[in-house]
Amino acid sequence: MRHPLVPLCALAGAALLASGCSPGSSPVASPAASSPVALKNPAEVGADELGQVPVLMYHQLTEKPASVYDRTPADFRAELERLAREKYVPVTARDFQTGRIDIPAGTHPVVLTFDDSTNSQMRLGQDGNPAPDTAVAILAETAKKYPAFKPVATFFVNADAFSATGSARALTWLKAHGHEVGNHTDRHQNLRSLDQAGASGAIAAGQQAIEKAAPGTRVTSLALPFGAMPQPAEVAARGTGYRYDGVYLVGANPSVSPFANAFTPNAIPRIRSAGPKDQDAEFGSSRWLDKLAAGKNWYVSDGNPKKVSFPRTSQDKMAPAFAARAQPY
Repeated sequence: MRHPLVPLCALAGAALLASGCSPGSSPVASPAASSPVALKNPAEVGADELGQVPVLMYHQLTEKPASVYDRTPADFRAELERLAREKYVPVTARDFQTGRIDIPAGTHPVVLTFDDSTNSQMRLGQDGNPAPDTAVAILAETAKKYPAFKPVATFFVNADAFSATGSARALTWLKAHGHEVGNHTDRHQNLRSLDQAGASGAIAAGQQAIEKAAPGTRVTSLALPFGAMPQPAEVAARGTGYRYDGVYLVGANPSVSPFANAFTPNAIPRIRSAGPKDQDAEFGSSRWLDKLAAGKNWYVSDGNPKKVSFPRTSQDKMAPAFAARAQPY
């Protein structure tokens, strides 16, 4: 399914969640999860954990793109290598939206998201390994070439996900290899076109399909088909049988930091993967990565997942919920 761009201004009325964390989840990484390296002075690496984070959106990988949402395997490989060279480190949507960002000092988080559970994203061969030129295979190849680049992503799936492999086998493989499985509704419904009961039902059915295919899967993230927010907006994050820490749009700009008071966990913008000469390139990943690098307003990690470091001049941007972790300099 193809998604028209949805301007964020159309969603300005969406109500905000009170918190980015579900009951029982913790925004603080455990000591065991921390990298066993000496911590650096935040000023030394120019840490700014209130900076912007690109959440990139992918759909189909194909040698013959037929839509602005299609990318060739070569395009995808080149974009991942660019991210690795520019010191981006992938984190899942689950960890991003709850502030569990544990990456080396001086690096930047990036969230790689995939919609529609297509076979070009995930397909296993008879040997049980990812088929060549699938997204998971290219991720693994990039990580092998750039060891600091974690091969993790979030896959927003529909019912009957990854048909060539089978939902149960595919989702189990993704979980076992550190990826996140998120919900994209059962049949890719436009939630804005449904009444409250219908929208809630479509989301719940997607959740149930995941749980049936891979029992025990903890689903904490939802991507809105077509970027269409249901009415009322609260239905996207809370309903019978589901509760999400993060709801993702189609929108066309980076997200603010999860530690910033402007962060909206129930309306997180994403950036469509696109080259510098593609249609609507101004809103695509290549241009945004250029802007982030040039403007230096990106998220820069301090390497300490227990602290949130930032220049003292940004103190007013800090979300009160994370005040105990604040480390201005």
